[in-house]
Amino acid sequence: MRANGHLPVPLHLYRGVTSAAAMLAPAWLAHRVRKGKEDPRRLAERRGIATAARPKGPLIWAHGASVGEVLSILPLIERLAERGFHILLTSGTLTSSRIVARRNHPAIIHQFVPLDARKFVTRFLDHWQPDLALLAESELWPNLMTEVARRGTPLVLVNARLSDRSSERWARLPKSAHSLLGTVDLCLTQSREDGERFRALGAPRVQPVGNLKFDVPPPAAEPEALEEMQAQAADRPVLLAASTHPGEDEMVLEAHLRLREALPGLLTIIAPRHPERGPDIEALADAAGLPVIRREAGYLPGEVTEIYIADTIGELGIFYRLAPVVFVGGSLVRHGGQTPIEAAKLGAVVVHGPHVWNFGALYAQLDESGGAIPVTDAGSLAQAVLDQFCDHDFHLRTAQAAWTATETLSGALDRTLSAIEPYLAQIRLARR
Repeated sequence: MRANGHLPVPLHLYRGVTSAAAMLAPAWLAHRVRKGKEDPRRLAERRGIATAARPKGPLIWAHGASVGEVLSILPLIERLAERGFHILLTSGTLTSSRIVARRNHPAIIHQFVPLDARKFVTRFLDHWQPDLALLAESELWPNLMTEVARRGTPLVLVNARLSDRSSERWARLPKSAHSLLGTVDLCLTQSREDGERFRALGAPRVQPVGNLKFDVPPPAAEPEALEEMQAQAADRPVLLAASTHPGEDEMVLEAHLRLREALPGLLTIIAPRHPERGPDIEALADAAGLPVIRREAGYLPGEVTEIYIADTIGELGIFYRLAPVVFVGGSLVRHGGQTPIEAAKLGAVVVHGPHVWNFGALYAQLDESGGAIPVTDAGSLAQAVLDQFCDHDFHLRTAQAAWTATETLSGALDRTLSAIEPYLAQIRLARR
């Protein structure tokens, strides 16, 4: 099913508003540069102006919003590259662009995704002319999707998810949801529940294949850097608070204060979701009277360090391997939670708050199997951490349950490749 050209009123209004707002894009992007959220050398990409040439031959365009989405689809697009396809990978954050740059795959070109204004999207598509578009997770941009469909380019949602809250919001605009999802050729969802939500909103072809994140290898750790951190941590108990958001760091620090006497030598590592918040977290720790240093400043934790802020990019693999207990952030504040998969795959016990709707089915399964521990505040966080460090057998059972759950749920990568194979065959035939 393809777009029919007759947009419902809300989508028509959206197109008008975004077209008008495009005139303000330079000022808005300049503001984001000042806040460290844009690369000043690549602002043109956000207005659909390419900074790289389109390679000759078949081109598959894949898009992931930020770090999590990009990491989840990297194994997929690397498999596609192995089959001889050129890949255009877009994302919207500086951190995700740096991760792609470090992979330095010769067949993958990275660009920042254009802002969702019609003229920017049109300019982008005119240059790249993809043969297939793959949008990861919940990236439903009306102008982008309708322009792709207008050109007859197959559009597939991969690793698609739709939370209850997002589904409820779209359900208030049923004609707009139906029109937008009618541009999608195939919707490959993370779960049956996601599939049901997409189908109810009008997605014509829905196929649950599982979560690609279960097939992502555990994050790498540079051996020398890992050895350095292991030497510094020595025999100290280590708690990692991964991907924290504003409002959670204070609770982690309070939990640390509650645990100091029961767990002598406790080292709490805070890895904020957005590394640029490192100085703010350092100020919070200082105010709490806790000895603190930041990794971005070039320091390793010393004997007296109690709070270590891991405000660098691409090093979470080090800290997951260092900490037997990991609090996964975005869950004690109303953000919706971050993925627990990486921690679980590396044998850590996952602790999380109640706000995990972004990965609701996964957390429910982990909780039910005893592979994760739900908490509600600093006090319950401290108690959960204490229980894990004081009961070795309990810790082993919990970590094993988490690892087993993630292994059982793998296989989405092969199922995704099988589902898009007809599109790949069509591209090959068309390009002959």
